[in-house]
Amino acid sequence: MQRLALRLRREGRRIVVVPTMGFLHEGHLSLIRRARTRAGKDGAVVVTLFVNRAQFGVGEDFERYPRDQRRDLRLCRESGADVVFLPDDADMYASDPEEKFSCHVEDTALARGMEGESRPTHFRGVTTVVAKLFNLTQPDVAIFGAKDFQQAAVIRRMVRDLNFPVKIEVAPTVREKDGLAMSSRNAYLTPVERGQATVLFRSIKRVREVVRHGGSVTAKRLKRLVAAQVAEEPDARLDYVEFFDPDTLVPLSRVTRGAHMALAVRFGRARLIDNGRI
Repeated sequence: MQRLALRLRREGRRIVVVPTMGFLHEGHLSLIRRARTRAGKDGAVVVTLFVNRAQFGVGEDFERYPRDQRRDLRLCRESGADVVFLPDDADMYASDPEEKFSCHVEDTALARGMEGESRPTHFRGVTTVVAKLFNLTQPDVAIFGAKDFQQAAVIRRMVRDLNFPVKIEVAPTVREKDGLAMSSRNAYLTPVERGQATVLFRSIKRVREVVRHGGSVTAKRLKRLVAAQVAEEPDARLDYVEFFDPDTLVPLSRVTRGAHMALAVRFGRARLIDNGRI
């Protein structure tokens, strides 16, 4: 992969990468199509398909994370990808105990709250694998989805602080008709849970209404409102809800228009996240 990427760069071709964990849905495909536009007719779109063990915590869903490589390859081809990179664990992390993988990339600021607090080892796994993928694919541009808002902020910080010559683009969240953010983990939902899962986006819309009419509202009040709304769904368990500055991710005690919110909710085997500007 790296030899190919370096050859493409020598040829002056623009490389745009879309990192994914596979089991592609319309949200991923919108990123690939966006990459095709950014790359132009002479550029190269690289899609990476790698379920990264390092970003899963103990007891999380690494083993059962949905996979369908044949379908993913077909969708990549149809959406305009030129190259699909399909490494395995042995490619990405030393498998020999005598050659233990021991170098990691870690953010110590933006990764602390929300997903970082709920999944303490998650972002170290994300930043490490993304740094490796950037080194392997040599992109000019990398495209991520806004559904993983904190992840995109952490990657932007990594790129800035470590001087990666990569432009990061964050594309809007793609939603189902009823507002549920598209996610590979939606496949875990039972039909009943699927109906209840719209509570994430409904909570975002409800907070927007309250702030729009109230002007400035305490975060404590809004957290109680969201907790009550999620509690109305029998199978839903709120993991967290946070209100923060979209640039610094610093939590806010009072919320006004322009602030950002993020939440995570569990439904049986599924843990879903969403976010939105207030």
